[in-house]
Amino acid sequence: MTEPRTFTEERPIRVFLLDDHEVVRRGLADLLDAEPDISVVGDAGTVEHALARGPALRPDVAVLDVRLPDGDGITVCRELRSRMPELACLMLTSFDDEEALLDAIMAGASGYVLKQIKGSDLVSAVRTVATGRSMLDPETTARLMRSLRADPSQEPTMAPELASLSPRERDILALIGDGLTNREIGRKLYLSEKTVKNHISRLLAKLGVQRRVQAAVLASHLEQSPPPSEYHGR
Repeated sequence: MTEPRTFTEERPIRVFLLDDHEVVRRGLADLLDAEPDISVVGDAGTVEHALARGPALRPDVAVLDVRLPDGDGITVCRELRSRMPELACLMLTSFDDEEALLDAIMAGASGYVLKQIKGSDLVSAVRTVATGRSMLDPETTARLMRSLRADPSQEPTMAPELASLSPRERDILALIGDGLTNREIGRKLYLSEKTVKNHISRLLAKLGVQRRVQAAVLASHLEQSPPPSEYHGR
């Protein structure tokens, strides 16, 4: 376990903002910059701008709007965290969208809040995720996974394809089903994050799906299959 990060007025939480509305970005910046231990280091109004500018600013926390004109904040979360594994992403949305929440979990987001949140609660959420804690309730995550698996419309039609997976790919698929990020899977299986990403690309292709969420649903079928191989470091 890594030690929780600490922040002070001398070493404030560096925050990056992504929202397509300038008024919202300014409001968030004013709110957060008023706190002595928080500093807004930059902002963006589009996915393209966020991916180009975010990594150079080295933020500790990225507050990301989920829905954007040229894409979504969940993609930004996944891409930024692939470049900055220590980055904590706080997803901000106007909608209480369970599918978006599940996508955010799969992308490695640390939190998910509605735009109707009180200012003081948002400040608290930024501080929480900055120190390495999660704003995602494990019970909520588990409930979402169960509801997806129980939904008949989500029943996979390619379950036989599971047989084509290697033991390592089955291990990784099971951990995707548990909601782990690439980095967490790597730690669990003693693999580099890049190796995990390559394994996931191959297993998604074998399963005939494009998204981690679809793979997570398929992972429930591993429960009726032989247990995955033991986790051995390589």
